[in-house]
Amino acid sequence: MAPIARLQLTALDCPDPVALAEFYAAITGWEATRPHEDHPEWVQLAAPNDGVTLAFQRVEGYSAPQWPGQEHPQQLHLDFLVPDLDAGEASLLAVGAVKHEFQPAPDSFRIYLDPVGHPFCLVLEKD
Repeated sequence: MAPIARLQLTALDCPDPVALAEFYAAITGWEATRPHEDHPEWVQLAAPNDGVTLAFQRVEGYSAPQWPGQEHPQQLHLDFLVPDLDAGEASLLAVGAVKHEFQPAPDSFRIYLDPVGHPFCLVLEKD
């Protein structure tokens, strides 16, 4: 089946797009850009070689997801592969991530919250 479209990016709502882009830039090593000068509430990070793009947009009255509860569901989350969960965790905590109290499979993946409450995971890269 031929694709209908190609995914351009994933955008995350937040109260401060610059600050959240800087957090994810520290994790990925990607450079933050403002591709639309007339939209200062929008910041992007693009992977240098594989076309993956994360975007961050300011939302007034932002309310963080409350995972695993459903009153304010997460709706999506990001997974990042790492060769060593403990080393990855130490680096994440150093840049401002918070380890979530719920950890269903801590030997294969771990759940964290970014500075504005979006859940995301570190996943152990398999050989």
